[in-house]
Amino acid sequence: MIGFITGSGLYDFPELTSVEVNTRYGKAQILKGEVGGNPILVLPRHGTGHHYLPHQIPHRANIAGLKEAGATSIVSCSVCGILNPAWSPGTPFVANDLLFSDNRLGDGSVCTFFTEPGEKGRGHLLASSFFHKGLSDEIKTEFAKLSGQVEEGCYAHAPGPRFNSIAEVRTMRQAGADFLSQTCGPEAVLANELELPYALAGFGIDYANGVAVEPTSVEELQSNLERSQEVFKSLIRALPSRN
Repeated sequence: MIGFITGSGLYDFPELTSVEVNTRYGKAQILKGEVGGNPILVLPRHGTGHHYLPHQIPHRANIAGLKEAGATSIVSCSVCGILNPAWSPGTPFVANDLLFSDNRLGDGSVCTFFTEPGEKGRGHLLASSFFHKGLSDEIKTEFAKLSGQVEEGCYAHAPGPRFNSIAEVRTMRQAGADFLSQTCGPEAVLANELELPYALAGFGIDYANGVAVEPTSVEELQSNLERSQEVFKSLIRALPSRN
């Protein structure tokens, strides 16, 4: 069963039932039900009404809660800023690499489930990629149907809640990153620690600071945000039937 993590603008799914999952890392509020006869889980990472800012998201509780609720894989949906000037706003992406150098959660603690010396199951996380290729390819297929165009590249996690300076954006671009948001780095690491296949479905709503000569207008950004909600909802309806 796929567990979908949704972001800005996607908080409520009236056809699904809200359940609270208690984990050793806190509570996770998860929506559970069926789409087209296929069971799914949906976890709005910001909570209803965008309750959590990016640095306040309880990532450990969310990922552990999805696994305890029965998720066998995770698809993370995120609106993103674009670092690659060859990519266009209004385009969906999938991630094939991760830039998350500090490996920290929003409160500054290390991003890991294994915090106690001698804890059972602990070890180094070895990953050629944090993003599952088969699951990512399924997303690419659906995105191509929905928009006719899909990009694939390196995702950069930018700690929130503030946006990045031109110098910071330049550094990420020089490191080879193509797009960024403030939420998915911890999700990718933690899902892999629990051996849950993880894929990132992104949607570009604007260019990051300094990437384009002219910043993306507020009107275009809002239009792209609305389009992202349509695309992600279509993905959530379509993808479970393929798995």
